[in-house]
Amino acid sequence: MGASEQAFLDEVAIAAGKDPIDFRIALFEKAINNPVGKDNDYDAKRYMEVLKLVREKSNWSTSKMGVYRGVAAYYCHNSYVAHVVDLKMENDKPVFDKIYSAVDCGIVINKDAAKNMVEGAVTDGLGNAMFGKMTFKDGVPQKSNFYNYKLIRIDEAPKDIEVHFVDNGADPSGLGEPPFPPIFAAYTNALSRAKNKRFYNHPFMEAVS
Repeated sequence: MGASEQAFLDEVAIAAGKDPIDFRIALFEKAINNPVGKDNDYDAKRYMEVLKLVREKSNWSTSKMGVYRGVAAYYCHNSYVAHVVDLKMENDKPVFDKIYSAVDCGIVINKDAAKNMVEGAVTDGLGNAMFGKMTFKDGVPQKSNFYNYKLIRIDEAPKDIEVHFVDNGADPSGLGEPPFPPIFAAYTNALSRAKNKRFYNHPFMEAVS
């Protein structure tokens, strides 16, 4: 759900001729200045802050030759996460150049452990986007264990994941799940730029092949 939403937002931004991060921030500014209906569960200001932070840390406005960028952000478990994925194409296959993550999960008690959780969720999410596939025959799953269910390998994983936390003194909130949905979409959005077409079905490595 989160991945689909954020991939769709990218399409809307592109159709409107807007920068994907600026477009998202503008939506949250509207939510603050001209709210419609009931209050949302999320805090639009905190949502904007992770987008602004990842924009700053990734030097979003700059471009590198041969590097394709995708962004996505998401809110769940009372936490806010935004990712920027930089990837290259080598032999017509996507290879990760770098991942930037901005996280607002309130007060971070153990920064090393928190960073590890983000890195793990990023790697797991990317693996799911690239390879995750469950097949069934006569109602029986055909994948029964790790020997026939493809997971991301070390040499396929991003070598550099740069994690930044928002320091706002808010109460601690969830961190295990929130980085997962947006990395799926950030990867999809970067891949779409690299291949100049949108991808709607995963695993995306099958679609790229």
